[in-house]
Amino acid sequence: MSSGASMNALQRLVEQLKLEAGVERIKVSQAATELQQYCMQNACKDALLVGVPAGSNPFREPRSCALF
Repeated sequence: MSSGASMNALQRLVEQLKLEAGVERIKVSQAATELQQYCMQNACKDALLVGVPAGSNPFREPRSCALF
């Protein structure tokens, strides 16, 4: 690797570290509490918890057709 390429790699690394240092951080306990509140507030909209209405379920079993 040439010194110019090495210098460019180091400059990119420094820029990335500056970006990461500027990110606002919160405590894990606060993030967990907020996530739990969000889940509880949106539980009524969660298809895994309340199911999908039969009429709007794109994955329902196709109906068979019988002719007599």
